Amino acid sequence: KMGVDKEKMMKRLWGDNFFNAKKKTWTNVQQPEGCTEALPRAFCQFIMTPINQLMRAIIEDQKEKYEKMMQTLGITLKGDDKNLTGKPLMKRTMQIWINAADTLLNMIVSKLPSPVVAQKYRVENLYEGPMDDEAAKAIRACDKSGPLMMYVSKMVPTSDKGRFYAFGRVFSGTIATGQKVRIQGPHYKVGTKEDLHVKNVQRTVLMMGRTTEQIADVPCGNTVALVGIDQFLLKSGTLTTLEDAHNIADMKYSVSPVVKVAVKVKDGKELPKLVEGLKKLSKSDPLVVCTTEESGEHVIAGCGELHVEICLKDLRDEYAQCEFTVSDPVVSYRETVNQLSSQTCLAKSPNKHNRIYLTAEPLAPELAAAIEDGSLGPRADAKERAKVLRERYEWEEGAARKIWCFGPETDGANVVVDATQAVQYLVEVREHVDSAFQWATKEGPLCEESLRGVRFGILDMTLHADKVHRGAGQIMPAMRRCCFAAELTGWPTLQEPVFLVETTCPQEAVRGVYGCINARRGYVLEECPREGTPLVHVKAHLPVAESFGFVAALRQATSGQASPQCVFDHWANLPGDCLQQGSRTQELILSIRKRKNIKVEMPRLGDFLDKL
Repeated sequence: KMGVDKEKMMKRLWGDNFFNAKKKTWTNVQQPEGCTEALPRAFCQFIMTPINQLMRAIIEDQKEKYEKMMQTLGITLKGDDKNLTGKPLMKRTMQIWINAADTLLNMIVSKLPSPVVAQKYRVENLYEGPMDDEAAKAIRACDKSGPLMMYVSKMVPTSDKGRFYAFGRVFSGTIATGQKVRIQGPHYKVGTKEDLHVKNVQRTVLMMGRTTEQIADVPCGNTVALVGIDQFLLKSGTLTTLEDAHNIADMKYSVSPVVKVAVKVKDGKELPKLVEGLKKLSKSDPLVVCTTEESGEHVIAGCGELHVEICLKDLRDEYAQCEFTVSDPVVSYRETVNQLSSQTCLAKSPNKHNRIYLTAEPLAPELAAAIEDGSLGPRADAKERAKVLRERYEWEEGAARKIWCFGPETDGANVVVDATQAVQYLVEVREHVDSAFQWATKEGPLCEESLRGVRFGILDMTLHADKVHRGAGQIMPAMRRCCFAAELTGWPTLQEPVFLVETTCPQEAVRGVYGCINARRGYVLEECPREGTPLVHVKAHLPVAESFGFVAALRQATSGQASPQCVFDHWANLPGDCLQQGSRTQELILSIRKRKNIKVEMPRLGDFLDKL
């Protein structure tokens, strides 16, 4: 009609291009000279307006108009379709004229780059190792005769109960039935044997929609399902034939598992079934996280209430096939101190020949976090660590260099600092002090939760001259009691875990978000509108203990317009004095003690502190 080349015309139909019908010319100015009114944009004039006219004619039942338009567009209705009117007719017309499936397939074929082209520039994002090693070069070349590099992205359940296809994509080389491959899990490090299995592939199959086709081998650039390696992978992993290949990077998900439930079997005999079922569940769903808590509970974490419900249904009917009860999981707390011990605590050994003098004080929250993430932990360089402690956290020179140990588990956020001067036999009892400290920080005095963010300073020690009288049996109980006494004199409290909640919702739903968060002891950090949209991005802190049912409550308060993302953010001290009768913190401590079957009363300082 225009007499213009198709490629040129397609470029003209997008962007600021306007067709001047009077002069029969193209322009990029909306209102050129000599025009009384603005020209319509080419996309609107040639694409949107005709679609709009046809739709309007069908909805308003202008039969002559739409039949004429259909004739010129080559849309022919067959059989029962001729009797349709209104919206069903509009749907059917669009299906015949502009079919979404065909369009999408055409777009995939014409626009998506082939693996040979794509892997040249994607290798930097795909591969975790150096960009010049053999595996990286193989992925870049996408050569079917090169070394094998394949990423298994998910486990697909098979018709056999409890068995899975390992489904993934071949990035280099060819994978064949019976081939020997190195199966590298996500925790594999080059040169170690951790998370590594060398096994044969039993069968290679192509996933064709609902059916599977067995095939001898699959070259790179294709997806494939493997049989017989499902027991060596949890969710995803890398398969290779190279000894020194690094892993292909794990997939990142935009959601995080935040809604947790605890499952417990009704009949104790069926516990092994449940444990096996949980393993299979975490294999089949890449997002679900199944863990065993410190309290021994089996906890399933999912992305939302619905996701968890589906997981529980699958677990009950498919994977575990046993009856279990579901409850809110128990939140784990941490014990800490708020200030320096009000007195120097003394503990004597059982034989009364050894004495330990100790105080406790809180660590800065940033320092505790730095110890936990490893930057200032036990594996950090001692000189660097001492320098940071002096300059950033204002520790004195001697204390920064004389950190004896970290705990619990030798890498927790509690430290023992040696502040003694000229004590005989001190080096010999260091190991016993360390062991007692690990024990004390694993189970604190308040409610047997782990300690966090406490610095114990050993001020002095009196040790017996005879080695027999200062063994582990004498030093360990004294050190543990002294740690407990120091904690109880330092205004002790509990720390609770806090989520960072992010949610995006329309402006009118923000009020519901604020109300819902404030009602659960949370507080909003920031609220920023998204430019060019009516949406607002809200960030807030919410205690994990209050987060059960939060997703459902928030959706209810905002009529389903806000759905939150929760990620663990930090530990926060609980307000109030736990030693004050009837305070909220004390009630919480007593309820935890009751749950753990410990004597339901607050620990007394006299049980741990000795007199001179």
